[in-house]
Amino acid sequence: MKYLYWLDMEMSGLDHTKERILEVALVITDLSFHVVKEYISVVHQNEDILKGMDSWCTEHHGKSGLTAKVPHGKPEKEVEQDIIALIQEYSPQEKIILAGNTIGQDRKFIDQWMPDLAKSLHYRMLDVSSFKIVYENIFNKKYDKKHKHRALEDIIESIEELKFYLQFVNI
Repeated sequence: MKYLYWLDMEMSGLDHTKERILEVALVITDLSFHVVKEYISVVHQNEDILKGMDSWCTEHHGKSGLTAKVPHGKPEKEVEQDIIALIQEYSPQEKIILAGNTIGQDRKFIDQWMPDLAKSLHYRMLDVSSFKIVYENIFNKKYDKKHKHRALEDIIESIEELKFYLQFVNI
């Protein structure tokens, strides 16, 4: 493995069986967390998806400006193909490791709505929230997040959060 594939999605809710992807960001880093490539796209969804959002999504995606961008976003299938092309460019011979905060939730949406992308993913994932649980509850070390709720900013923050936790590891 040469790269980590940091992924974050903003969705219209948390139920992957009925909610949809609104934004996807992917940051490819080397194993020292140096950024190799960034990708971000707003995903087009129909107006009924936006109207069906719960109050949290309506408030936060409205404040961040994401809701206003969704009608002008790229088709979901095109975003999926863009990400697959990046994987083929940087890791053509292997299934890739997804990294991020609570990445299992994003993986459910990938499996549901981007099945071709799901075929490129390794079953292992690097979940920063696992480190958060250990470091906050056992070692009383807390990383202060900014909670921007936009995909690219959330990835950059996840990388910084993992670096914060790893500074306490003595090798």
